[in-house]
Amino acid sequence: MKPLSLYHPALYWLRVWQKRLFRQIAWRCSSKRYARLVAGADRLPFRYLKHTSKLIRKLGDSDLALQHNKVINLKLAVAAIDGLIIAPGEHFSFCRLVGRPTRKRGYVEGMELSFGEARSGIGGGICQLSNLIHWMAIHSPLIVVERSNHSFDPFPDEGRVLPFGSGAAIFYNYVDLVLHNPTDRTFQLKLNVGETQLEGELLCDQVRAYRYHVFQEKHRFVREGERVYRENEIWREVREKGQVGELVERVRLYRNRVVVKYEVADELIG
Repeated sequence: MKPLSLYHPALYWLRVWQKRLFRQIAWRCSSKRYARLVAGADRLPFRYLKHTSKLIRKLGDSDLALQHNKVINLKLAVAAIDGLIIAPGEHFSFCRLVGRPTRKRGYVEGMELSFGEARSGIGGGICQLSNLIHWMAIHSPLIVVERSNHSFDPFPDEGRVLPFGSGAAIFYNYVDLVLHNPTDRTFQLKLNVGETQLEGELLCDQVRAYRYHVFQEKHRFVREGERVYRENEIWREVREKGQVGELVERVRLYRNRVVVKYEVADELIG
């Protein structure tokens, strides 16, 4: 049975308002320490990971203008996080830092994934930044406390670099990416919107102790009735640094299963 909020747009937005209110109350009442951006923070000396992602990509037959608008949105979101220090014991919340994307704050129409389709929306495209931050975080001792995946796969792979289902969806403010620093080390996020790439670095005040490898297993398309689903598992291996690199940990991070919204060749369906 569908939830009541899906029967009428007014009910849906009432439910959104309610969830946003509950999240604001949770933030105010929480005893957690959240990282805040401090201007002029020095760059930390040791790099855990550097990662980039292409700004303009062909995504099915979607409007390229939305891709270019996304760059505007990303610049605003990056300005709210670049240089952020995550001290020992602190939490990182994407939504708390970036805030609600509105026209008044300079955000424009970009592509967002909602209501089971790719469509335009104010602030659309900033998930690319949460995806990049999440990818760097899972290559470190930072703990992912909260992370959501999109419930559908809208486009066939076109130049995909990261494993399917390794991103982090954002919808202000209750669909959030939240990280926790449980260590005695200080971490820093350095971000930049370049000419063609979104650029990110995860830095630390101490040299990296381990090597991290994130990969997918059991990837497949499966048909059930009239629908096709895409499934996989995201795994991580942690090894000691050095030539041998003894295995310290091998753990499954996520199991993904989403509806596919495009045609998949029969030979690819298991």
